[in-house]
Amino acid sequence: MGIGVLVALLAFIGAAAWVGCGVKSRPVPPQAARPERIGDLRAESVQDGVKLSWGRPTTYEMGGRMRNLGYFAIMRSDAQGFFRNVGEVPVTDQQRLQQQQMFAFTDHDTTIGRSYTYHVISFTQDNYKSAPSNPVEIERTVPRPPPNPETYVLPTPTPLPLP
Repeated sequence: MGIGVLVALLAFIGAAAWVGCGVKSRPVPPQAARPERIGDLRAESVQDGVKLSWGRPTTYEMGGRMRNLGYFAIMRSDAQGFFRNVGEVPVTDQQRLQQQQMFAFTDHDTTIGRSYTYHVISFTQDNYKSAPSNPVEIERTVPRPPPNPETYVLPTPTPLPLP
């Protein structure tokens, strides 16, 4: 009976080695799985902080349509010039036919009169991260109020000089 068990054990080990781990495709380089870098980050001073906005990355760094965008990390520079995470924006529309094309985040932890530098990093659902976006620098100011329609005066056209 000892020989039969040994043969069965060897047969099992041989079958397991032949089947392998189940991965049947070639390895993918990291550039093929990382989201493309965001290049259109914008910032504006709003009533309750600094509002950042950017467009959705749609391809991977090496090309190919991206369908597994997971979230965005919002990074802000501190006084020493090091960037730290100040927030995250989740992406929850992967299964929808119409996906969100623009994203926004408002940093409420800001002070009027101080300057801030931001960038955004995209992450896939399996945590591949993009290169940092274009940096934007902004000084937090009090936004101008919109014009009052009752007191607004239209500018008068200036006459053109005569020839």
